[in-house]
Amino acid sequence: MKIGILGAGKVGATAAQLFVEVGHEVAIANRSGPDSLADLAENLPRITPVEPARAVEFGELVLLAIPFRERETLPDAELFDNRIVVDAMNPYTEDYHVMDLGDATSSELIAKQLPGARVVKAFNTMYWETLRDKGHPEISESERFAIFLAGDDPEAKAVVADLVRDIGFGPVDTGSLEDGGALQEPGSVFYHREISTAEAREKVRQLSVSR
Repeated sequence: MKIGILGAGKVGATAAQLFVEVGHEVAIANRSGPDSLADLAENLPRITPVEPARAVEFGELVLLAIPFRERETLPDAELFDNRIVVDAMNPYTEDYHVMDLGDATSSELIAKQLPGARVVKAFNTMYWETLRDKGHPEISESERFAIFLAGDDPEAKAVVADLVRDIGFGPVDTGSLEDGGALQEPGSVFYHREISTAEAREKVRQLSVSR
């Protein structure tokens, strides 16, 4: 699959490496320009540094890994139309306080900003070191660490779930962007928690029953 990544920090660069290691092609962009990513591309030949708009155009799937507070700097919304957009951002201020978004989840706001995109919330609850080191495709899915995903488009979620499996984790569907997205926000029961796929799925089931 062709994947565009916006943001080359800890999460973006780690995801890029994992994706190319299992055979995907990646175009990655940051605000400093392609030249600043030369070292990353030199070590991983299937990664191409590009400008942000080009990363979106390249990707069948686009991973958003910039700070949420900088979401207004994303390329034109029309470029995201019909693309699967994975929102890996968290709503922190510059001094790492959680933003007050009212009744909306951060991914609902992204879906509103990019109305033609197929938004899936994922890759935002796990520490980047865990993402880098703890993927185990050789073990059964139920025993792998869980990566949570939420969204309103079942087909888009299925694509993201397969990508999660590719890199050695287990996908756990938390529900819609509204209810499921809330389970992935900072301070939630699943945020920054290392948990097996089997345990996570059971916890999601219990929470669904209790609502």
